[in-house]
Order: sequence, then structure tokens, then C-alpha cells
Amino acid sequence: MPESPLSASPYELLGVPADADDAALRVAYRRALREAHPDTGGDAARFHAVQLAWTLVGTPEARARFDRGAGTTAPSRETWAPAAPRPRRDSRPQARSHGHPGGYDRERYLALIREWVGRGQELDDPYDPALVRAAPRDIRHVLADALAEEATARSLATLGIAYTVWHDVATDAAGPGLPPKLDHLVLGPTGLFAIQSEDWGGEVRFRRNELIGEGLDGERPFRALAARAKAVTRPAKVKPTALVVVVPDEHAAEPLELGGSIRGAATALVRRSRLVSAIREGIPGSPSLGGTDVMEVRSRLQAVIRFA
Repeated sequence: MPESPLSASPYELLGVPADADDAALRVAYRRALREAHPDTGGDAARFHAVQLAWTLVGTPEARARFDRGAGTTAPSRETWAPAAPRPRRDSRPQARSHGHPGGYDRERYLALIREWVGRGQELDDPYDPALVRAAPRDIRHVLADALAEEATARSLATLGIAYTVWHDVATDAAGPGLPPKLDHLVLGPTGLFAIQSEDWGGEVRFRRNELIGEGLDGERPFRALAARAKAVTRPAKVKPTALVVVVPDEHAAEPLELGGSIRGAATALVRRSRLVSAIREGIPGSPSLGGTDVMEVRSRLQAVIRFA
């Protein structure tokens, strides 16, 4: 199971509540295993997930460890807590980076999880795996997005000195109901990219130049991304050349899937492992920028960008 706050717990995979007794858990496991078995028309990936779920909660000892957040393959606190700074081992110049990736969503998560636990209640560790798993999906989604943004930022840093990256750019003027920030804005010789990092907990795909998927719950990511990008770039009198949504590798069927265009900007759904090469090569259908244009666009953006 992926180490994501939105990953289904073993209990969810087996279709039982977390407080089910051992007999109910065993019955649910056998039923889920039978339904998922490839020989009976099931799915091999789900069959494997059901087996893994049983190894985590199938015995009283394993179940107790998992419920404490200490399962052998369950996420640890360090998986979700902010990572400590690590010394660089690569001496090559990195992209110029500004802002705090994932910082806004980290603050939102902490506020929401404390509100959910209840005022006056002691909250020793907001990243405790058992607490995160028990939280409502909308709260877990905020944490998953913060982790996605941090992972994208680590990738973007490797683009090299020809690129400038801004994270968590404020977009207060984007309109009611839209997130007040743009996750990442990347400028380089291959274009100006507005990027949204996402983890919806499952696969998404294009339909009519917009994304669909079970985890979207009515969201229209590319329309919202276009509005946020416009709120940032319009005051600088520039336009993004591409709108990119980046997701965990297992959530996209193709490494890079093209949509159409919105307001002249090409749209693309990209696996995280493909993102850096996609930016260096340029998104098909989007114009590149000359060296002089890059410097001028950078100056214009620097004059107007604020951070969330």
C-alpha cells in the first residue's frame, strides 16, 4: 500500500470497521480474497493488496502493532512529518527556488486536525499514523497535498540553474472557492509552467480537457489551475505556456498525457518521475522562450509574486 495519508487502511480494504472483532475480520478477509482472486474475475493488484492487509491486521499481535502505528509496512511518523534538512551530495547548480513548498497546506492540516480532535484536547503528535488514519478524508487530503508538493519541489530543484521555481505563490485574486495559492511556477528556456501537485488517492485521467477520477469529488483541476495561474501572471503581463498537474506515478496510466489547451496554455497530466524531463524537453504544443525573454519574464514575475 502506498505511503499516503489517502491510502486505504487494511480495514477499508477488507470492508470492515476498525473495531471489528477477530471473527468478523477473518470472514471479511476470506470474502475479499475470493472476490479479488484473478481466477474468479478479480484484479491481481487488489488481490495482492488484500493479502498485504491481512499481514498487517490478521493476527492479534500484528493488529495491535498496526493500531499503534507500528506495523512493519505501515507508514511511520517520519513518513508524514516534515523532513529534517539533509546535506546536499550533488555539487551541480540547482534551480533557483523561492517560497516554502507545502508550507501553506502543512499549516492548514495542523489547524484542521487540532479542530477535529477538539478544543482543549491534548495533541501530542499531529502526525501520529493512527491519528492520521482516523481523520476524515478531507483532512488527510490536505496532508497528502502537502507531501505531494514537497516531493515535486525536490524534483524541480534538480532542473538546473537555467530554471527559476516559485512555490506556494499567493493567488488571492483567483476567485471565491479556489485555493488561495499556486503550488509551483517554473520558468526556463522551455517555457513558463504553472504546476499543481496532487494526490487524490487513486488514478485520474483526461476527459474533454479535464481530469476525472473517483477521488476528485466534482473538482475541475485544470480550470482551477488556469484561474490561479492567470491571477499570478496577468499582473506581470505574461502568460503561462503550459498547465501541468503532477500526480504519484501509480495514479496516471501514462508518464505524460496531453489534454488540449486553456487560454493558449497546453495542458498535461504528468507522473512525478517524468516531471523534470517533461519540463526540460518542453510540453508538446507549448512555445519555448528565448534567453532574453526568460530574463524579462523573470523580472516581471519577481516584481509581482507574493507567497502564501
